[in-house]
Amino acid sequence: MATPTGDGLVVVDKPAGLTSHDVVARVRRLAGTRKVGHAGTLDPMATGVLVLGVNRATRLLGHLTLTDKAYDATVRLGATTVTDDAEGDVVSTTPADGVTDDALRAALRPLTGEIEQVPSAVSAVKVDGRRAYKRVREGEQVELPARPVTVHELTVLDVRREPGLVDVDARVVCSSGTYVRALARDLGAALGVGGHLTALRRTRVGPYDLARAHTLDALADRFELLPIAEAARAAFPEREVTAEEARVLSHGGPIPSAGRGPGPVAAFAPDGTFLALVEERGATTKPVAVFV
Repeated sequence: MATPTGDGLVVVDKPAGLTSHDVVARVRRLAGTRKVGHAGTLDPMATGVLVLGVNRATRLLGHLTLTDKAYDATVRLGATTVTDDAEGDVVSTTPADGVTDDALRAALRPLTGEIEQVPSAVSAVKVDGRRAYKRVREGEQVELPARPVTVHELTVLDVRREPGLVDVDARVVCSSGTYVRALARDLGAALGVGGHLTALRRTRVGPYDLARAHTLDALADRFELLPIAEAARAAFPEREVTAEEARVLSHGGPIPSAGRGPGPVAAFAPDGTFLALVEERGATTKPVAVFV
C-alpha cells in the first residue's frame, strides 16, 4: 500500500481501454486511500482528461461536473452502430461519397448553440432508476427524452474520404451532459448517411486541461497531487474572508455577502487556507461545502 497522501485533485490522461472506475481503482492504490472519486466519466474507448478527487477533494467533484468540457473527436459518416460509437455493431450503411464540405458544415450549424439533445440509448442516463445501457443490454427498447445542452463550439479540423465513408475530425466545446456520440449520430442522420464516433479525446474539463494531466505510468513513478487550495482557486471565483468570518464559515455558519454573484465561490482564510465553497443568497452568504 502506498503512503497515504493529502487532499487534492489528480488530473489523469486516461488511456483507451480502461473504464473510469478502472482509473479510480489504480489511483486508490497509488494514493494509499479509498477516498478517490471522479468528476464525469469517460467511455472505455475515450482518452484524455479525467479529473479525480482524493480525500476531502472528492467533495469538490460534484461542483466541477457542472463546468464545460472540450474534446477532439472523429466522426465516421456512412455507417450507424447500435452504440453510436465504434464499440457497437454496425446496424446500417449508406455510401457517404456524395457528402460535400458545404453540406457537412451546413449540417453542423443546427447542432451548435443551445440545442435539445436525445442521449444515446446506451448512455448512463437513468430510466426509472436503472441505467439506460443496462436496459438495452437486456433487450429493451429505450427511448430517452431530449434535454437541453449547449454546444459552444463545433469546428471541423480535417475531412478524410475513402470509398463510401467520410471521416471528420472536429473540436467540440460543450456543456456538461452533452453526449459527443449523440452529436455524431445526429450529424449522420442530418446528412442522410448515418454516423458514429470512432475516436474521442477529452482535452479539458473546466480549467483542467491536458497540460496538467499525467499518465498512470507517470503517476506510478511520481504521484502528482494538485493541492485542494490550488485546485479551488483554478476552478472557482475566490473570496478572502476575515478571521472572524473564517471561524463562522468553518462551523457552517452564514456571513455577509460581498457581491460575488450566486457562486459557488471559494472562500479563503487570511492565511490562505481553503475554507469552503459558498453561495450568495441575497445579503447572506452560506457555505455549500466546508473543507476545514
